[in-house]
Amino acid sequence: MTVVHAEREFQPHPIQGGGITQTTAVEQARAVAEVQAAVVVAQQCPRDVDRAEGEMVSACGRTALAKRAFYRVPNRGSGPSVHLARELARIWGNFQYGVVELRRDDAAGMSEIQAFAWDVQTNVRSVRTFQVPHQRMREGKRVALVDLGDVYLNNQNIGARAVRECIFTALPTWFVEAAEARCREALEHGDGKPIKQRIEDAVALFVNTYGVKQAQLEDKLGRKRGQWDAGDVASLVVLYQSLQRGEVGVEEEFPQTRLTAADLTGAAPVVDEEPQS
Repeated sequence: MTVVHAEREFQPHPIQGGGITQTTAVEQARAVAEVQAAVVVAQQCPRDVDRAEGEMVSACGRTALAKRAFYRVPNRGSGPSVHLARELARIWGNFQYGVVELRRDDAAGMSEIQAFAWDVQTNVRSVRTFQVPHQRMREGKRVALVDLGDVYLNNQNIGARAVRECIFTALPTWFVEAAEARCREALEHGDGKPIKQRIEDAVALFVNTYGVKQAQLEDKLGRKRGQWDAGDVASLVVLYQSLQRGEVGVEEEFPQTRLTAADLTGAAPVVDEEPQS
């Protein structure tokens, strides 16, 4: 028997005058009891590392998870996503993580947020407390957020990125690296389709969803379609998922549209033939 993770809900706590309420006091007592119980159960039912590793290999070998396992964001690079972090925390077991809004000051336009990840069994804990302005970058400028829903979503989004880093800090490095490698392998092999079909599907996704042409994809990967391999298809899958989640924009990834002779004359484009296997 293993104890899976427990995640605390993201709860906003606006500033209020006076001391703590009876409800708050009860919640504090309940939280203390919950932590004590989690420690006792984790010691009585330690995780099975071999089981966790086997489940990780199985889960990360599925394209449904592999497609969500990586992110790509301008100015922040790329890497394993919060979706992968949460799944690994669940599999590892005896693990808690969450995000808490400690304080919100609407007058000052600032919130204080805490993200944490805690391996209950080994008592390894990673905590990050930081302030988040009620603002959003738009066209290189800061824009104030007024709507309460926008403030909440902004805090939640930034908190999710922080808890991702906390989870990866608390989990064993070998476990995370093995999961990333397994996910990349799943992306490269796809769902058992031949490489030619997967290339066609990837190009069709970009053309039909975002109007991105094959020539733009070739510029992005640095080589012609006939030279693409499984690694290139995997890169396109990660990019497409990032576009779908709004992490990047089409204009950012494909800033210029390359016009060809076919675009100007209306003639049928010449498509590189696929290599014969």
